[in-house]
Amino acid sequence: MSFDIACKLVRNAGIAMILASAAFLSACQVRPLYSESSGVVEKLSSVGFSEATSRVEQQVRNRLIFLASRGAGEAVNPQYRVEIRAASAVADTLLAKSGDTSKAGRVTVNVIYTLRAVADSHIIKAGSRQATALVDFSEQEFAKQRAIRDAENRAADQAAEFVGADIAAALSR
Repeated sequence: MSFDIACKLVRNAGIAMILASAAFLSACQVRPLYSESSGVVEKLSSVGFSEATSRVEQQVRNRLIFLASRGAGEAVNPQYRVEIRAASAVADTLLAKSGDTSKAGRVTVNVIYTLRAVADSHIIKAGSRQATALVDFSEQEFAKQRAIRDAENRAADQAAEFVGADIAAALSR
């Protein structure tokens, strides 16, 4: 008899847990970031970006313009403005035993950004993102410099992806 009561209690508790979790999940407002109903695509297409002062900054800026406008180019009359500052750093990671030369390294690109509304200069979002790309160093100096440049481009593109996602999330609110 007590076994039947325990089974009923467990079954009722299980049903109550299912109903509570269903009620909790029904309040969830998950939707795609770039859905038509959110209006993010239109807002992103009206974002302008600050001029670049370095090659790495230009790489980040170009990627952000492409991501924001879906390849259509920078907005003519932007409603939002993003100030970008980007810098890269190269670090050796694997020193050769025979000498003081490095065989591999990593390139880190750090991007600091501020998203503002053009109308009132109100700061909507500010932050920083960084990305790292690994690189193998050649014995030849030109090949080494080119490998570093390619790694900077990869890291800059990845950092721009992070910043673009932050901007899209901020504009979706």
